[in-house]
Amino acid sequence: MNKVFKHLLIFALFTPTLALAKQTVSVDYMHGFDDIDGVRFAYRPVEQTLATDWFGDLKLYWEVSAVVWEYGEDDTHSTSYGVSLTPVFMKQVTTLYDKYPVYLEAGIGASYIGDQKVAGKDIGSNYQFEDRLGVFVELDKNQHVALRYMHFSNGGLNNDNPGLDFLNLSYAYHF
Repeated sequence: MNKVFKHLLIFALFTPTLALAKQTVSVDYMHGFDDIDGVRFAYRPVEQTLATDWFGDLKLYWEVSAVVWEYGEDDTHSTSYGVSLTPVFMKQVTTLYDKYPVYLEAGIGASYIGDQKVAGKDIGSNYQFEDRLGVFVELDKNQHVALRYMHFSNGGLNNDNPGLDFLNLSYAYHF
């Protein structure tokens, strides 16, 4: 009974913090290097600032996302789906026109791809790593646009590992 009470107390203490945290939703257009096109929807339930000696202040956010990829002509068309959970670090690097903060971001997360064959490639496993590098501009306190390079790979955990590469254009809204 003590354990249950302890967990309930911890949950009660942290729930208001999460409820008041800045949350974000985003949508990306993805264009793959193998003529794969897709749409990506993401949700960031929490973002926090970390103080570091080497990099100064960094922001960390956790993102849950879902993707839909399409490939091929009408007669050879295929659709694939995936979900990911990714921690992402961001660092403000400059400000445009003294008004628009510019950030670099990088992250590596875990993904599950519904099909082991995507765009005619055997990706070796349904389980993949999602790597990203990006730059984004904060338009105001409630929205930003981003350009990202994303790479999905099983990290060599399987002999078949061609990887999937995408360039993304993203719009995000913070609330």
